[in-house]
Amino acid sequence: MPDIFDEVEEDLRAERMKRLLTRYGGLLTGAALLLVAGVAGLQGWRWYEARGAGEAAEAYLAAGRDAAAENADLRAAAGRYDALAATAPGGYRMLARLRGAALKAAAGDTAGARAEWDAVARDGAVDPLYRDLATLLWGLHGLDSADPAAIEARLAPLAGGPWRASAEEVRALAALKRNDTAGAKTLLTALAADPLAPQGVRDRAGRLLSGLGG
Repeated sequence: MPDIFDEVEEDLRAERMKRLLTRYGGLLTGAALLLVAGVAGLQGWRWYEARGAGEAAEAYLAAGRDAAAENADLRAAAGRYDALAATAPGGYRMLARLRGAALKAAAGDTAGARAEWDAVARDGAVDPLYRDLATLLWGLHGLDSADPAAIEARLAPLAGGPWRASAEEVRALAALKRNDTAGAKTLLTALAADPLAPQGVRDRAGRLLSGLGG
């Protein structure tokens, strides 16, 4: 009988963890996609102002307008960014790759998005800020399919960079995926109390801790 009760308790813990990851993992995904869209939009506009009405600037901004339109074909929009990335100068090439990958993820092509983010993250010609962002998004979108321990290990170096809070949040979710509740609580507790972390990250960390009984 004790063995049966242990099995039931383990099943309940697993189901509870699944509900937490489904609920808060989705919130984090949305926040990350808004982040990459905002970063790309801001940098795109800066390059546009600096270089004038250049061909790449026009193509980038036009693709963005079409992607934001109601009932837009996100796969087709991602293809436009892929085409732009093949011919655009360095700055626009990087932005097009990031934005195209985000649209692929939004359209359900998670594998294609992760492959592109992985390629950006490993590209030495890309600014480290955006390489780290690509690594973060690669890890976030791999929570449902990749080895969570590998995600934690790859995101660990981001702890000292500008994406630190988001990286630690993804690492906490990865720890939950492999049932390391104690490790997740440690990360989440630090995030919830970190005055330098964005308010949204602190709020989500607090809610996750509450759901974990922490």
